Parts: sequence; structure tokens; C-alpha cells
Amino acid sequence: MSERMNYFSAAPEGLNIMLDMERYIASCCEPGGSLERPLLELVKIRISQINGCAFCLDMHTKEARADSETEQRLYGLSAWRDTPYYTEKERVALGWAEANTLAAQQDVSDELYQQIREHFSEKALMDLTLAIVQINSWNRIAKSFKPAVGAYQAGSLKL
Repeated sequence: MSERMNYFSAAPEGLNIMLDMERYIASCCEPGGSLERPLLELVKIRISQINGCAFCLDMHTKEARADSETEQRLYGLSAWRDTPYYTEKERVALGWAEANTLAAQQDVSDELYQQIREHFSEKALMDLTLAIVQINSWNRIAKSFKPAVGAYQAGSLKL
């Protein structure tokens, strides 16, 4: 695959706004924040699987491994419902991520909302939802402009 264009160069003002959102989401994973980074990386990977975004899968699996995520949990992520590797909180977060990613095909059910509220405060749920919206946006940008896949180094994105 060859990169179609450098989207950062084409619209730096818009991309800088997206990077501001990334900084906000990263701040949610700091000590005392509303989200845990390992959970957030699982959500980003699962959404990128659904959207078929090779660039984001490469980036977020490398980040997850750098954060000590296990190979078993990464390999089983596309079948998370059928594996014992994930906590209940991770399971509802993954369900929420899938429902919001596939919102045009299915409704985000009241049952799922009740389940996720058992594990996430209002702020944490909003932060998780913002992260879901954000990775879906990055997936669509990467799928459209095809940045080079495979060269990303964990920790190289400085926000």
C-alpha cells in the first residue's frame, strides 16, 4: 500500500484539534483519572478490528504490548465474548465500543447502558465514549489516506 497523502500536512489546524482530544483522552488515563490505559487500548484495538484499520491496529497492538498486555488477550480480542480473558468491566466496555461503532446498524440498547453504568461513572462513560468516537475518526482518516503500516514504534507519539 502506498500513502495517498500526508493528512497532517494537508490540514494541520484540524489535525491539531484531534491531537488536543488525544491529549484529553490520555489525561483520563493518568493516576486518579476516569479510565485505565490497558482497557482503553483494548477498546481502540477492537474498534480498529471492526473498521479494518491496519495502521491503527499496528499502533495500538504495539502500545498494548509495551504496556504489558498479553498476547493471548490480544489474539482473543475479536472473539472476546467467547473467551475468559477479560474482566466484566472490559467486557461491557468492549460491548459499548462495538455498539457505538456499529450504531448505524444497531441501537445502543438500554440493557447495555444499564450494564455499563454498573462499572463506569457518568464522567468515565463520557470519556470512554469520546475515546470511541476519536478512534473511529482516526480509523476513517487512516482508511481514506493509507499511511504506511508497520513502522510505528510504541511510545513514539508524543502528545
